[in-house]
Amino acid sequence: MTTLLWFKRDLRIHDHPALALAARDETLVPLYIAEPDYWALPDTSARQFAFLQDSLTDLQTALRGLNSDLVIRIGDAVQVLEDVRQEVHFDHLVSHEETGNAWTFARDKRVGAWARGQGIRWTELPQSGVVRRLQGRDGWAGQRNAFVSRAQIEAPKALPPCTLPSDPVPTLCAPDPCPDRQTGGRAHALSLLGGFLTERGLTYRNAMSSPLEGATACSRLSPHLALGAVTIREVAQATAARQREIKDGTRDGWGGSLKSFQSRLAWRDHFMQKLEDEPALEHRCLHRAYEGMRPLEPDHSRLHAWETGETGLPFLDACMRSLRATGWLNFRMRAMVVSVASYHLWLDWRSTGPHLARMFTDYEPGIHWSQMQMQSGTTGINTPRIYNPVKQGADQDPTAAFTRKWLPELAEVPDRHLQTPWTWDGAGRVLGKTYPEPIIDVAEAARQARDSIFFMRRSVDRTETRRVIHKHASRKDSAGHFVNDRAPRKPTPKTRRAKPDDAQLKLDL
Repeated sequence: MTTLLWFKRDLRIHDHPALALAARDETLVPLYIAEPDYWALPDTSARQFAFLQDSLTDLQTALRGLNSDLVIRIGDAVQVLEDVRQEVHFDHLVSHEETGNAWTFARDKRVGAWARGQGIRWTELPQSGVVRRLQGRDGWAGQRNAFVSRAQIEAPKALPPCTLPSDPVPTLCAPDPCPDRQTGGRAHALSLLGGFLTERGLTYRNAMSSPLEGATACSRLSPHLALGAVTIREVAQATAARQREIKDGTRDGWGGSLKSFQSRLAWRDHFMQKLEDEPALEHRCLHRAYEGMRPLEPDHSRLHAWETGETGLPFLDACMRSLRATGWLNFRMRAMVVSVASYHLWLDWRSTGPHLARMFTDYEPGIHWSQMQMQSGTTGINTPRIYNPVKQGADQDPTAAFTRKWLPELAEVPDRHLQTPWTWDGAGRVLGKTYPEPIIDVAEAARQARDSIFFMRRSVDRTETRRVIHKHASRKDSAGHFVNDRAPRKPTPKTRRAKPDDAQLKLDL
């Protein structure tokens, strides 16, 4: 029997259920399909493709060490699969389940129809805590935790040889300069994991909110998890082993940091589960009553200023410029830049979401689109959080090092005026010349947004709110702690009205 193993976002050989299954057959063809139409989408970018190339090279080396190889083909997935079928006559297609964007979902449906038409058996296996065809969130955490707790699958010792020719991989998307982009590949992922668990992660709990300190204190595993160079199970189990090893169990030491990190890993699956359960949330407000709250056609001058870091709000601009150059931003700052765009600039999340998706090297559709909606207030179950970019700058960049690094044109502005240069008596030498005047009044814009969003919340259909809670909300115990596997308590006269799900706003993903 000949089996084709379709690598997608699972670029590794260790803890790879699909590889373990496919390796049982006599002939195995490991295939990766580089799809030009995917890389022309508005949520993909050259920085992501460059990271992918690193990861593919690493995977190819690993497969060659097993006496096999990675066959890379360029084109439409269905056409490529048919071409390979003509070459090797495979009758079994194996891959992992993918929770991707709407484009990959539609592509998988086309592949499924093609496989059925050709009499090919397509086996898809889970590789994370995301559960397909989930009916509701009651009990979900138990299923997720059971998956994460299972023994890892060892890499095979050898594979059948594969001599199918491979295409060279060209650049499939427009140039996208990202000088400080992370490097892809499993070797880099394992190095990051080891460094985080033994050195860098000590200050994780407190430092992860800082855009400067967080770049080191955070694990930085997100792009590797997005492409599957390591699995959520590997990372969670390595963290658990480190938790058993350490002696410091204090809140502000290793104990607190590793506990926080484990919870973020769980929240990662939680948010991906939302997109798995409701693929339309990439394009439609999760709570349908919020459609039309903001204009779908954006104010293009505001959108451009926000994208390029030229809003005249220093800390916001520093974050956006940093993101463009590095491909990464810590979670609190991600939430802040979306909040300011959504509330102060009153831009719809469908206008701002594609730009951020392109900028994030670690773009994970399930997390990204769920977060875009949550931080812009369209889920109907999360309390709106309107971040003040001036206050965030003072709180998260108290030494001004981050803001000054990315906004050198403000070099002569004193520290006490750096986040509000318009209050400095020398502002006329800078504002409107080397740095823009603020495009909005922060306080007034926030007031207008707050009035609009809370008016909407008071008038929405509670039936729709209950639908969203049943399908997507985290489950809490009576003390309000996130447990995610408790059935909702039976309503009483005092608790009949659904409470917003604040737990999701308090964690760094």
